[in-house]
Amino acid sequence: MQSTTANPIRVFVVDDHQVVRMGLKTMLESECDIVVTGMAASGREALEKLQTIEADVVLTDLRMGEMSGDQLLEELRRQRPDIRAAVLTNYHSDEEVFRAMKAGAMAFVLKTAPMEQVVAAVRAVHNDERAIPSHIAQQLAERLGRNELSARELEILHWVARGWKNREIAEKLFISENTVRNHVISCLEKLGSRDRTEASAVAIRQGLVRLDDD
Repeated sequence: MQSTTANPIRVFVVDDHQVVRMGLKTMLESECDIVVTGMAASGREALEKLQTIEADVVLTDLRMGEMSGDQLLEELRRQRPDIRAAVLTNYHSDEEVFRAMKAGAMAFVLKTAPMEQVVAAVRAVHNDERAIPSHIAQQLAERLGRNELSARELEILHWVARGWKNREIAEKLFISENTVRNHVISCLEKLGSRDRTEASAVAIRQGLVRLDDD
């Protein structure tokens, strides 16, 4: 679908930093075929505004308070399946890429990318095409090749990464210490790690665990 100045690509920007929002608006509207129809500082604000504001493409940050970018995209897919999505972020762990793409993102652009890449990603998404840098595509392929951690394993990994012992985790989750041990062993195998320390490092690097969640 080729846009024109009479029928521009309508973009809605979501980022929790005002300077980023305004910078993106200025940058995008310097293109004759793009107009920013709205902006929001959070996922919840975006969902509320998009009930009345028309948009073809949502360009959203990935890490935001209260509601992450992938959570926003999941909700948008239910409420506004007509809107296509691109992610703009400083972070690019393979788990975050996986969650964003699973939620419906068609493009993934780092905030350090030049203006041309951001604009190209918006246009590609509007044309129902994907725009994923090669190194991020490789991360996604590696993530898809791993065994999926269960919800319980992720929960236990959350506490392992914080240095909790099996007994402490068992008491916290009201399960047996032996059950915790078995889950930890499974986590090590799925992450290809030799011990708890290495598993914790891998989990943090891949975005499975965030130490700032507490």
